[in-house]
Amino acid sequence: MEATRLIAVRHGETAWNVDARIQGQLDIGLNETGLWQARRVGQALEDEPIAAIYASDLARAWQTALEIARPHRIDVVAERGLRERAFGLFEGRTFADIDANLPAQARLWRTRDPEFTPAGGESLLVFRDRVTSIAAQLAARHAGALVVLVAHGGVMDVLYRAATGQELQAPRTWDLGNAAINRLLWTPQGLTLVGWADTGHLGGDALDEATA
Repeated sequence: MEATRLIAVRHGETAWNVDARIQGQLDIGLNETGLWQARRVGQALEDEPIAAIYASDLARAWQTALEIARPHRIDVVAERGLRERAFGLFEGRTFADIDANLPAQARLWRTRDPEFTPAGGESLLVFRDRVTSIAAQLAARHAGALVVLVAHGGVMDVLYRAATGQELQAPRTWDLGNAAINRLLWTPQGLTLVGWADTGHLGGDALDEATA
């Protein structure tokens, strides 16, 4: 089977990104900066030979994907498997609130305990399996082509770890900026990294995902 080229893009900025508030699977749209970032990433990718665009069905990713699709006249396909990690009772809370009011759970979260599951949410293990599975399915569907995946900071983190062999609990040393362009190669043997965290189209200015 021929390799599939993947461009993975985190959604543009939201007001909750600015507030350091956990979005998870709550449906938060882009702010004005995020809309500008979405247009810029669309312009940056307008000459790429994109065969298909898949996006999380959450508004912030969907809005970003529509701007990427616009010059290509391609329909964006909604894929729930590309949603952010479900954070359950953490969703809607700021980082500071979680640290102050749920210290035991905050410690498990901050130390990336792979089995820790916020009430009503997903563990890192379940989340990783979901993301890597859907990425492989979508890539295999378009062997030899270029596919864009538009999703979230946590999804980008899983893809980076899968492509570089990083453990789930390894401290993150890579960027997960809003509307950054990340490039990977998929074969049936797995993912490999081609390029990461390109924000040249944004002037190098994008909020990093601190919680992934």
